[in-house]
Amino acid sequence: MALTIVTILCAYLVGSIPTGLLLAKAFGGVDIRTTGSGNIGATNVYRTLGRKVGIMTLVGDCLKGLVPVLVAKKLGFPDAWVAAVGLAAFLGHVYTVFLGFKGGKGVATALGVFLGLSPLAVLAALAVFALVLLKWRYVSLGSIVAAAAMPVCVAVLDTRILVVAVTSVISCIVIQKHRENIRRLQAGTESKFKE
Repeated sequence: MALTIVTILCAYLVGSIPTGLLLAKAFGGVDIRTTGSGNIGATNVYRTLGRKVGIMTLVGDCLKGLVPVLVAKKLGFPDAWVAAVGLAAFLGHVYTVFLGFKGGKGVATALGVFLGLSPLAVLAALAVFALVLLKWRYVSLGSIVAAAAMPVCVAVLDTRILVVAVTSVISCIVIQKHRENIRRLQAGTESKFKE
């Protein structure tokens, strides 16, 4: 039990590492929170500092979710605790202790968690994301729709109730963190990808 608690705490701390903020300072000398949308995630880093740093942020944020889940699996944790570790890593990104519990929107870190928990469901949700992005060119809309689709994909392709439950919680938080994007989409003022 002690190992489980330590692993969950470590997952939260790993998730809390503000990848975008650190990379933006290292490669651009800027505080990403004061530029663009002010978000520390990959999309804002991409728009502010370009493809290279944006992709590095995306990969880093994704690994923050994936690695703790893989470690929990390697340690032989049951599904419930593996899911709890993934949730802790995701919450670390969204509510990072290093930035006063204010973090990113969680899309890339959620992707990493989902890859560790249910990779087949991720492929289906990524297809949804890609179709929405290609059709309407809004990263935020693609993220929202894919987040909404993810629990359904897990329920169909995985069926483990605890994984479905954690996926649903993470997806709801991702959508809630996009509330400003939703308002801009409704108002027609949201920025399109590469605009």
